[in-house]
Amino acid sequence: MVVQQFKGTGQIMRLLFQQNGVKIGLWLSGLIGVSIATVTAYTTIYTGQKEIIEFGLTMQNPAMIAMLGSLYEVGNFSLGAVFASEMLLFSAIAVSVMNILLVSSSTRMDEEEGRLEMILGLPVGRLAYLAATISMMIIVNSLLFMILSLGLGLFNHEAFSVESALLYGGILASTGLFFAGVTAVAAQLAATSRGATGISFAVLITAYIIRAVGDVSNEVLSLVSPLGWTVRTAVFVDNDWWPVSALISGMAILLVSAFYLNQQRDINAGLLPERKGKVYASNALKSRFGLTWRLEKGTIISWAIGIFLMSVAFGSILGDLEAYFSDFEMVQIILADDLSDSMTEQFITLLVGIMSVFSAVPTVSVFLKLKKEERMGRTENFYSRAVSRNKVMGSYYAIAFLTAVLMQLLIGLGLYASASQVIKTTIGAGTVIASGLVYIPAIWVVLGLTTALVGAFPKRTGLIWTYVTFAIFVIYLGNLLEFPEWVNNISAFHHIPQLPNEEIAWFPMISLSLVGIALSVIGFLSYNKRDI
Repeated sequence: MVVQQFKGTGQIMRLLFQQNGVKIGLWLSGLIGVSIATVTAYTTIYTGQKEIIEFGLTMQNPAMIAMLGSLYEVGNFSLGAVFASEMLLFSAIAVSVMNILLVSSSTRMDEEEGRLEMILGLPVGRLAYLAATISMMIIVNSLLFMILSLGLGLFNHEAFSVESALLYGGILASTGLFFAGVTAVAAQLAATSRGATGISFAVLITAYIIRAVGDVSNEVLSLVSPLGWTVRTAVFVDNDWWPVSALISGMAILLVSAFYLNQQRDINAGLLPERKGKVYASNALKSRFGLTWRLEKGTIISWAIGIFLMSVAFGSILGDLEAYFSDFEMVQIILADDLSDSMTEQFITLLVGIMSVFSAVPTVSVFLKLKKEERMGRTENFYSRAVSRNKVMGSYYAIAFLTAVLMQLLIGLGLYASASQVIKTTIGAGTVIASGLVYIPAIWVVLGLTTALVGAFPKRTGLIWTYVTFAIFVIYLGNLLEFPEWVNNISAFHHIPQLPNEEIAWFPMISLSLVGIALSVIGFLSYNKRDI
């Protein structure tokens, strides 16, 4: 009887690979390619133990620990430790995002759009679709593990031993599988793909915040977070394997729970109770703007809370930067060329830049809901009436743009709210908030590019995520890896003046705004001409 529940898993898995093959190929190529390129660059940047120790000293302050994790003692640093310190946690997050998106689209989204019901009308088991999705993710993460481990192991360097390379690939794959399990459970709880994805990302953001706070103040708290396990392998130095076992065990428990919950619910329904609506709709719902806000406010509020809490968490440890670095003469020598800017200001600049790129994610997500509404056939309800396409697209565009502004305000407010309590030399609220708002033109370019894709190339809208990922890569590793200037220039975020270290440069900001407007106009014009 149990076997019958999984009947047809193999055939469905092949179908899912055909459906997601391009996405999987792009994800794996990007994740593996970035890691190998970074290692290649590090072998030329950190050529002696002096440079490695200097890097190790910079990683010991609370701000860097909160951002990247508490990994190694200074005396244990090697080239492999440098690589893991910079890349492990963010790579694990990227792998987790890949698993969340693929599992959500292959479970709840397929169910929401009617594909699951068609499959279950064939002689297949009730649990076959979920089992096929999980099997696909096990294969994908196994490929990541094998190819990345092989790539790292081929480096002719003593720091990259066979065991270390296997552990690095293993911890990334096991972290990804853990969040695949989280998403599989979320897909049973939520009634929509939006809800399942939201729950999964909420777990990921919460895990990051708990780890950040715990790594700085209480190691026991870090052990509550799966990302806290990820950074405790001491890979390339001590090579502790217990986090891999813990994450795989957690995944197994989550998958058993997902299969059980799947049998307890009806198709196209979630286990979480849906909130009852109002008896009478508000007047705001009579407008396109009001309806779009009603549909997207859950996504916006969730991201707003996450962005604000992360900003508060990082701001709370800024007060330790100056005191910490003043104890290390060697670090002061390294920073001697740029002593006009305090360490606090330099860290705020880096932090705001990275978080601003992440702010583009909810902005793009909100606007792309228009494409989903079109794919589901709901926009026909508007176009059958006296409603123009410009009004429909314009409502999503306006909400998306306001989302960008809101996120940037929250970055500045969150940083200032906590930093002002711990920094002796006060940085003005206006300065911190302005350091976030100056990135709006860059996000506008991303929104404009999204608009152009939706309007002119609706089947290629996924390319926008490639651009966002590229922007994150440039702002985080561009200077370290010494990219050619033309490569950096492709990212709109590279042209933004870095407040408070630099003065506002109006020309690039106005230029970026004009590019964003031009791309948006192209998108609106193309949307009006193409078939729905």
